[in-house]
Amino acid sequence: MIAANRADGSVVGRWWWTIDRLTLTALAMLIAVGMLMTVAASPAVAERIGLDAYAFVRKQLVYLPAAAAVMLGVSLLGPRGVRRLALLGFAVAFAFTAATLIIGAEIKGARRWISLPGMSLQPSEFLKPCFAVLAAWLFAEGQRANTPVGAAGACLMLALVLAVLKMQPDIGMAAVVLGVFLAQWFVAGLRLFWVGVLGGLVAGIAVAAYSFFPHVQSRVHRFLDPAAGDNYQVSTALDAFANGGLVGRGPGEGRVKNILPDAHADFVFAVAGEEFGMLVCLAIIGLFAFVVIRGFARLLAETDTFVIIAATGLLTQFGLQAFINMASSLHLIPTKGMTLPFVSYGGSSVFAVALGMGMLLALTRRRHHGEAG
Repeated sequence: MIAANRADGSVVGRWWWTIDRLTLTALAMLIAVGMLMTVAASPAVAERIGLDAYAFVRKQLVYLPAAAAVMLGVSLLGPRGVRRLALLGFAVAFAFTAATLIIGAEIKGARRWISLPGMSLQPSEFLKPCFAVLAAWLFAEGQRANTPVGAAGACLMLALVLAVLKMQPDIGMAAVVLGVFLAQWFVAGLRLFWVGVLGGLVAGIAVAAYSFFPHVQSRVHRFLDPAAGDNYQVSTALDAFANGGLVGRGPGEGRVKNILPDAHADFVFAVAGEEFGMLVCLAIIGLFAFVVIRGFARLLAETDTFVIIAATGLLTQFGLQAFINMASSLHLIPTKGMTLPFVSYGGSSVFAVALGMGMLLALTRRRHHGEAG
C-alpha cells in the first residue's frame, strides 16, 4: 500500500489521501488501453513503411510508463508549483514552437516538428496545457485586483500563441487553443454580450480559415460532399466500425490497420472498433467522459478562482481533443489530425497529455485551510 493510514505525514502519504483516486484510476486505464492499442495497430503500420514490426511498440513501452511517471510527479505539486511549472513550460515550449519555423522538419507542407535522436518533438503540444494554466492565473489575478489587466494580458498571450500556430500552420490546434481559452474566459465571468461578440468573431475567423487555407477548404468540402475529393481514410475507418459490429472481429483479426496510413495514431479508434467492437468503443468513450465529468464535479466544492479556471481549461482541452479524434474517425466532423489522448501512438502527445493531467490531479487535490497553495 502507498499509505497505511491517514496519519502518514509524508509527501506521498498526503498525496495519496488528497488525490482524486477515481480519476487517477480512469487515467491509468486509458494508459493501459493505449498500450493495448499500440500492440494491436502499430506492427502492421511499421512493416508497411519498412520498419521492424515492433518498432513503435518498443518506443511506446518507454513513452507510456515515462509519461505516467511525469503525471504522478506533477500531481504532487500544489497550485503554486503548478503555476511555476506552467510558466517555465510555456516559455520553453513557445521558444521551441517558434524555432520550428526555422529549423523544423517540413512534413506535408507544415513545420511543426523538431527532429531529435529517436523521436520527433512537436513542441506546440506542450503549449496547450501550460497556456491554459497561465491564462487562468492571469484571469484570477485580474479578478482579485478587480482590474481588466489580467484579461488583457491573457488575450495578448493568446494572440502570440495563435500567431505562431498560424505560421506553422496548424489551424486545428489553434482552434482548440482558442476554444479552451473562450471556455476559461466564460467561467472567469465574461458577460453574455461579449460572449455573443466573441462568438461572431470566432465565426468570422472560421470563414477566413476556410477562405484562405486550401487544406481547410478541402477538408470541409470532403466532409460535406464525399465525392468532392479523397475520403479514403474516413471511408476505410467507417468500414472498420461496420466490420467490427458489437463485439469486434477479435484481437489481431482486424484488417484496417493493414491499409490505413495512420491506424496507430489519428485513426486508432477505428482499429479499436474493428477488433474489439462497439462495446469496447463505448467503454473508451466512457473513460474520457468520466474524467471530464468527475473533474467538473470536483470543482463544485472549489473556492479558489485560479483552480476553477485552470482545471476548466485542462478538462475542456482533454475532452475536446478526445472528441475531435473520435468524431473525425466516425465522420461526424471534418477530419483533423489529432491524437486520442493516451491511446494514440506518439511521444509528444503522450507526454503533453500527461503534463496536463498531472496538473489537473494536482489542482483538484483536497486542500485544507492553511495549506500552502
